[in-house]
Amino acid sequence: MPPDGQTAPHARPATARVFFALWPPAAIVELLAGTARSAASQFGGKATRPASIHLTLAFLGEVAESSLPRLVETAAGVRAAPFALQLDTLGYWPHNHLLWAGCSAPPPELLGLAKALQQQLGAAGFAVADAGRHFAAHLTLLRKIPAAQAPQKLPAIAPLAWPCTGFVLVGSQLSASGPEYKILAEFPLVP
Repeated sequence: MPPDGQTAPHARPATARVFFALWPPAAIVELLAGTARSAASQFGGKATRPASIHLTLAFLGEVAESSLPRLVETAAGVRAAPFALQLDTLGYWPHNHLLWAGCSAPPPELLGLAKALQQQLGAAGFAVADAGRHFAAHLTLLRKIPAAQAPQKLPAIAPLAWPCTGFVLVGSQLSASGPEYKILAEFPLVP
């Protein structure tokens, strides 16, 4: 007990900032990073670091570290078959000054995986941020595009075929230079 009769504050449990994602193979990352650098020279803004390029399936935010094993077990129960992702379009969101790469027609398997993952997480008691919003499959390429340089017309990109064979649980550590990501667990997609 503290000296003047006050009760000690309860220590908050340690937390981890986490999300589930599709992590592209090195060849796709290299091509997307080149597109990001080219777009940054054209529109300004900050290109996403190659090691950070990913497609978020479900963002959870802060989760108690003690619940990470249950989180991994929950995600391991998600069943989905491998699928091909065709990245063939660029998009721009003016509300957050962000340029992204995505699919003009997201495959049903991707949408099914995101939905199944969010449902399993919700059923296990995990809160998925933006769970009620429409799932917008995208890979962020460029942030903080100055409003004066916002793209009026986006360049075309050559389609990139990405064979998706698994998803990952990622830990995110925020820093002054941007988030640092670490893959905490991998989950294969099986037919």
